[in-house]
Amino acid sequence: MIGKRGRVTGRVGPGLVGEVMISVRGGAEAFYAYPADESSMIEIGQQILVVDFEEPRTVYVQRWRPL
Repeated sequence: MIGKRGRVTGRVGPGLVGEVMISVRGGAEAFYAYPADESSMIEIGQQILVVDFEEPRTVYVQRWRPL
């Protein structure tokens, strides 16, 4: 999971349990999401990068920044 990109479907931010869709096993699956930086707010529709993963369906994300 770490290193995968996805898209926010439920706002991710401090004090919120957000939701992201990530491509997994040939399809897309929803995961609970928290910001890796506890002060970041990531809005619906933005692309994210998974930086940490906790079983079974929780990810910590940051905004995707293309090179």
